[in-house]
Amino acid sequence: MDLGLSGRKAIVCASSRGLGKGCAMALAQAGCDLVVNGRNADTLEATAEEIRTATGVRVQAVTADVSTDDGQRALLDACPEPDILVNNNGGPPPRDFKQLDRDAILEGVTQNMVTPIELIQAVIDGMCERQFGRIVNVTSSSVYMPIPGLDLSSGARAGLTSFLAGVARGVASKNVTINALLPGKMDTDRLASSFRNTSQKTGKPIEEVKAMVLQQVPAARMGTAAEFGDTCAFLCSSQAGYITGQNILVDGGLYPSAF
Repeated sequence: MDLGLSGRKAIVCASSRGLGKGCAMALAQAGCDLVVNGRNADTLEATAEEIRTATGVRVQAVTADVSTDDGQRALLDACPEPDILVNNNGGPPPRDFKQLDRDAILEGVTQNMVTPIELIQAVIDGMCERQFGRIVNVTSSSVYMPIPGLDLSSGARAGLTSFLAGVARGVASKNVTINALLPGKMDTDRLASSFRNTSQKTGKPIEEVKAMVLQQVPAARMGTAAEFGDTCAFLCSSQAGYITGQNILVDGGLYPSAF
C-alpha cells in the first residue's frame, strides 16, 4: 500500500538501533527523507548507510543526546520543517523505587516526558501551518500494565501520555495527529539484557528465562523491530489522518483487556 509519504521529511529520535531503527527503516521504505539520531557515532552512521543503501532516500545522521538543548537544536537544524516526528528515548534502568533519589527521578522524567514535549513544541506550529503532521511517541506497555522495577519509566511515559491527550485534540483539525506506540516483549537489546540479568539472579539458563517470559505472550514470540516500524509508518501515513490521541499496543496480545 502506498502510504502517501514519498518526499516527506521525518526526524526519528534514538534510531541507530532497536525499535527506533525499525521506525526509521519503515519510513524510508515509504519514501521519507530522514534525520536519524543516536549517541554512538559509528553505530549511527552504519545505520544511516544501511538505510540509504536499502531505500535510496536522503538520510542525515545527527549524533546527539536529544534530552539536551544542543542535541535538540542539532536535530532541528538538520530538519527545520519536519512532517513527521518520532519521539523515542532510552528508559531508566530497572531499579527498586526506594533506591531512586531526586536526581534520578528528574533525569527519568526529563528523558521520557519533558524531552518529547519540548520537541513537539518546536515542530507543531509548522505542521499546523502546512496542514500535515504526524507525531508518534514510543512509550511502553508498562503505561497500562506495571513492570516491576520500571516504575520511573512507566510513570514518566504515563505522564507524557496524559499531557498530550488534550494537545492531540487541539491540533486534529489541522491534519496533525499525535499517537503513541506501546511495545511489549520486543526482540531488542533491552529485553536481551533483562533476560541476562534474570538469568544471573536466578541461576536459570537464559533460554529457560526467555521461555518463561514468552509463555505470558499469546503470540508465543517476541515482536520484531520491523513489525513495530511498519506500525509506526502506518500511523504516519495519509490514510491514518483520522487516528489521533490513541495508544496502540504492539505486544502480541500480552495486555489482557477487551477495550
